[in-house]
Parts: sequence; structure tokens; C-alpha cells
Amino acid sequence: MSEAETLYRQPWPELQAAAWEIRQRRHSPELVCAVPGIKRYDTIHYRNTPDRFVAVSLTGRQCALQCEHCRGRLLAGMRPAPTPHALLALADRLLEQGCEGLLISGGATEDGCVPLKQHLSAIARLKERGLRVVVHTGLVDRETADGLRAAGVDQVLVDIVGDANTIREVLHLERSPADYAATLALLRDAGLRVAPHVVIGLHFGQQRGELRALEIVRQVGADVLVLVVLRPLPGTPMEGLSGVPPAEIGRLVAVARLLNADIPLTLGCARPGGRAKLEMERLAVLAGANAIAYPDPATVDLAQELGLRLRFFEGCCTLASG
Repeated sequence: MSEAETLYRQPWPELQAAAWEIRQRRHSPELVCAVPGIKRYDTIHYRNTPDRFVAVSLTGRQCALQCEHCRGRLLAGMRPAPTPHALLALADRLLEQGCEGLLISGGATEDGCVPLKQHLSAIARLKERGLRVVVHTGLVDRETADGLRAAGVDQVLVDIVGDANTIREVLHLERSPADYAATLALLRDAGLRVAPHVVIGLHFGQQRGELRALEIVRQVGADVLVLVVLRPLPGTPMEGLSGVPPAEIGRLVAVARLLNADIPLTLGCARPGGRAKLEMERLAVLAGANAIAYPDPATVDLAQELGLRLRFFEGCCTLASG
């Protein structure tokens, strides 16, 4: 049994207490509330600025993989920039509107990569114009990793999947968890700041491979670790799924905290809404998360009750610690 599995099976009171103790001992008493202008956030605690931080798709709505959990729907909310010229023109317009940073992503090719190489020179020019740039890569080769480093990107995001069946049945790729570990290692070897993401419930709402993914991150290393939760989307094969219960998500946050004691830990923006969202956030705070994207006001109140300072940050949650 792996260390992650051993930790996960502990009684919740013991697991939570150990995770909270690590948080108190190794991290500042602060909860970062990441509220980028990609979507509106307007509560009694804070109101963000639209378009201060913007998500961009280099493929528009196109994705060759058509994964079971997305089918390209997640790309619809991003600004399209399918050519380097379009990317630079979009950046010029956004800068005039007060934009400070971009999340650059896109649909995947048939080999699981976001087509970044043709855009690397344009991305370097975005940095020259003063924008903070975060890139969601998919799987990468060494040339892409080195090119991102040369372009000066602030950070790269990469999903880590710990189950071979999930990779095949959900992502439609003939790859293995070792391929994701290799991508993480390439990005780190290139000298990039890396924020691996683990998607809880990716296998049709079931927990499968998440603990293995957390072990990969612990073994290879990271600058920030982000946990996100499957949000079943209308029009996809996963529409209507109930997903992983919040209690299990709380356990995974605690395990992630204990396995990566010194790394900032974030509950990212992708997760279901409603009562489940609130309970996930509550447990994540108790389990030692350093940051939460778009937190509910009740979560902010809980953090204050626990003696945590609040800091609202209008950028990608992964940048909040840098």
C-alpha cells in the first residue's frame, strides 16, 4: 500500500488534524482567494474586475480528442486566438482594457498536446508587453518545454492523471500515468514554474487514480499543486453524474497537504456548484489548503474564524503564491 493510500484510510479527525498542523507549521496564516476576471465575482467581501485576467484558446473551440468530460465545451468560454497574429491582436485589445495577464490553453491534438510551438514567439512578445502569462500545456516534448522557458512564461499548468483506464476511456489517449510523470519532469527540468492539476472524479465521477497522481507530484515535484473537481457539463456523456462526495474530496486535500508539506496547495476553479461546492470548500480549508478560487462568502467567513488572513488575488490561483 502506498503512503497516499495509508493516509487516505486514516479516520478523518486524525487526518484533518495532521494536515492542519502541517499548514500551521509550514505556511503563513493566510487564505488566498483567487478571483480572476475570467468570470464575475461579486460578494460582500470583494468584487473583481472583468478582463483583468483572461483565458485564451489557441484552437478556438476545436479539440481532436473530444474527451468524455468536456467535448470542447470548456473552450467555448475562452477568447479564440488560432494564429500568432490573432493572439497578438487580442492582447493589444485586452491591454487597452486594463488586462494584466492571460491563461493560454486550447484543445488537444490527437497525441494529447496543446499546439503551442507555432505560438512561442508570439507568447514571448506578450511577456515583452508586460503581461503575466500562464500556459496550460497538455503533454509536451523537450522542444516545447525549452521553448516555453525561452519565451519567459510565468508558469505552466499540466493535468496529472494516475489511472491508465481513465486516460484511455475518458481522454481517448493510448498513454499511461508514466507519460504524465515524464511531462511533469520535462517541464521542471526546463526550469519552468510548474503547477500540476489533479482532477478529482475524472473517471465518470468516480475516484480512480487520484492518489497515484498525488504520488507522482510528490515524487517529481511542483511549485504549486492544484486540485480541481469534475463538473459534469451539459451535452457531454457525463451530464447528470453525481460525482465524488465532498467528504472524499476533503480527504484528498488532506492527503495532498501531507504528501507535499511545503508546496502551496489550491482548490482550483473547476468544481460543482450548490451545497456540494460549499462543503468542498469548508473541508479544503480545514484540510490545509492555502488558496481557493472563487470562494463562497461562507468559506471566507470560516477562514476568518480560524484566524487566517484573507488576500484577494485577481489572477490565476496558481500565481497567487508567486
